[in-house]
Amino acid sequence: MVEAVYAELAYDSAAMSSDSREKYLSHADSIVIKLGTQLLADKAGKLDVAFIADIAQQVSALRSAGQAVTIVSSGAIAAGMGELKLPERPSDLARLQAVAAVGQRKLMDAWAAAFAQHSVSVAQILLTREDIDHRGRFLNLRNTVTAIRDLGAIAIINENDSVSTDELIKITFGDNDLLAAAVTHALHGDLLILLTGVDGILDENGQSVRTVRDISQAQGLVRKEKSTLGKGGMNSKLQAARLVTDAGATLIVAEGKMPRVLHRIMDGEEVGTLFLPAEKKWSSRSRWIGSARAQGKIHVDEGCTRALIERHKSLLPAGITNIEGEFGPGDIVSIAGADGKILGQGLTNYAASDLRQIAGKRTADVHHILAEAAYDEVIHCDNLVLGSEP
Repeated sequence: MVEAVYAELAYDSAAMSSDSREKYLSHADSIVIKLGTQLLADKAGKLDVAFIADIAQQVSALRSAGQAVTIVSSGAIAAGMGELKLPERPSDLARLQAVAAVGQRKLMDAWAAAFAQHSVSVAQILLTREDIDHRGRFLNLRNTVTAIRDLGAIAIINENDSVSTDELIKITFGDNDLLAAAVTHALHGDLLILLTGVDGILDENGQSVRTVRDISQAQGLVRKEKSTLGKGGMNSKLQAARLVTDAGATLIVAEGKMPRVLHRIMDGEEVGTLFLPAEKKWSSRSRWIGSARAQGKIHVDEGCTRALIERHKSLLPAGITNIEGEFGPGDIVSIAGADGKILGQGLTNYAASDLRQIAGKRTADVHHILAEAAYDEVIHCDNLVLGSEP
């Protein structure tokens, strides 16, 4: 099925002219481009090598113009299905991993052949969710991709389906949409382009919404459907948009098989849906905190919510109402407001067991209860990011 969102969004299409789009795109020096399975596979379920060649040509032109481009490419399982002549996607984990292992080689062969026409070498990087959650691996991803660029090659990143478990069964990355957002964070990217099967978000009349300022408004109107081969859907794209734009980067969802789509996007033409970035850019550390999976959840009261959101204060024990999960000091935890909605996440100074003892307590009481093990802040404001919901 074609991905789509039919939404009654409050937006002013006239306000987003080519000139104003150029404002967000003209300084996009570090670009991540994600291609889903639906685009990379033809009607027979085999890799669409002509499409891959076209994208390679467009990306090579962007590189020649001075832009640093990284590709996040789905398609390993689809490629493996074609290679092994399977009629449908396997449902058991072992066979999925085996098909992915066969298909990843074929997928990289296709990318290598396409970029060879432009004298560009490709480098394969396979990631699991743990590579994003671990701070050292997250930083090393940036170092590796930077070195690949310095050598004149281009990184092709995919989820490591052949060893992953959570991702294949629980669809954690959502057909690589969230992986692409995390890669954008790791590279401190300026722009994430999600190429899909439709021209961005569609309104109730089937017309493309050109600009989204309020992702929450779009989130509740998503149709929960996805393509046969893909495992994402527009919902995962909106989640990726929230992650990227909260950090101060720009995201565009556009139809991948539109002629010269990448050139048209970078020229400021009104194609696809542009998700406007927050005014302030997150630091590299904040981007990691916003990308990693939370190990638990801290619930806070309304007063604490206002202090966090309006005054950017640290999280103190007095405002905590409940603790979910088991975690230790230095783990990432999410913060939920009184209405249950996620406010953000950060690095906790306390283990869950200690927090349960001091939740709702004043600072003086906390020091009495935990003595030398006490901190004034549960999460310091420097280790807290708000607005992200990975």
